[in-house]
Amino acid sequence: MSKRLYVGNLPFSVNAEKLKELFSAYGQIEEATVVIFKDTGRSKGFGFVTLTDDAQADKAQQEMNGKEIEGRQIKVNEAAPFDPDKPRERRGGFGGGRGGGGRFGGGRRPFNRSFGGRRDDRSGSSDNF
Repeated sequence: MSKRLYVGNLPFSVNAEKLKELFSAYGQIEEATVVIFKDTGRSKGFGFVTLTDDAQADKAQQEMNGKEIEGRQIKVNEAAPFDPDKPRERRGGFGGGRGGGGRFGGGRRPFNRSFGGRRDDRSGSSDNF
């Protein structure tokens, strides 16, 4: 029986062929894929490797987890099947997170057109934000 492994924190230069090459020492590779952004074709930094033998997959997981590839420590775990009904973790980004919302998060000072930028100590105002 085959076992599928999740491989995370991959360098963006690693493609499916390189991923297959990295894991081929542990046995026969059934499939190796690197997940990419559809619009740019750039790697998302993770992929999957399916080895045909469970024992070989377990050995690959133990030995490859934490290994440094091109300056990045990769993470290797047994892949969990995708469940479309399971809520997915929301990660930060431009949506706010801690400290408020807005495009660049909270904590911004008000814009002062007369100064040509944000209001700060140099604006001549006695009220500091």
